[in-house]
Amino acid sequence: MDREVRARPLAVQVIPRVDDQLAAELKLGESVRSLGILTSTIDDVGYTALDEATKMADVRVVYAKSFYAGSAHASGPLSGEFIGMLGGPDPDAVRSGLQAAVHVIENTACFYSLSEDGSHAYYAHVISRTGSFLSELAGIEAGEPLAYLIAPPAEAIVGLDLAMKAANVRLCQFYGPPTETNFAGGLLTGSQADCQAAAEAFSFGVKSVASRPREL
Repeated sequence: MDREVRARPLAVQVIPRVDDQLAAELKLGESVRSLGILTSTIDDVGYTALDEATKMADVRVVYAKSFYAGSAHASGPLSGEFIGMLGGPDPDAVRSGLQAAVHVIENTACFYSLSEDGSHAYYAHVISRTGSFLSELAGIEAGEPLAYLIAPPAEAIVGLDLAMKAANVRLCQFYGPPTETNFAGGLLTGSQADCQAAAEAFSFGVKSVASRPREL
């Protein structure tokens, strides 16, 4: 069984009342008064965590970015490879959203390692019911299932091909190599069962490349 590689939340901060000038730069809108900031060691887990926050609290994702080259080249000890911001009407809503996001990072979504040192890893996570963030990103209705599939470039392309052949799924978002963190992958939708089958096929494809990287 593949070893779990857990992300770590690094900075978790709340700004109770955002300055008007900063709010304008972030295009927060009239309904957002408070801001929650989260950095994490793994970007895809961070995106998944923010989506969960939108289901658990009165917040929306107002900013989410991956850092170039990943956490191995982070700009500081609290940077990691991802920053996300949640906007809400008050500090309590933002805190609830951040708590939900941290729970996902620490307990739910994770990468899986193909190597002892964790340097060769992939992400094959099925979300049974999307929140507002990932559903908008994928161009689907909120509440639909989603397979979030990410791996190093060659492994990802082989894995995605197998995933789409193995199940009745649709490729909603393709992350061509290289992403900011030098990975690749995509977001697939279908029934929950089909998304699970796609994720399993993706995992198989990734592992087959890892075990036989130069076999023609």
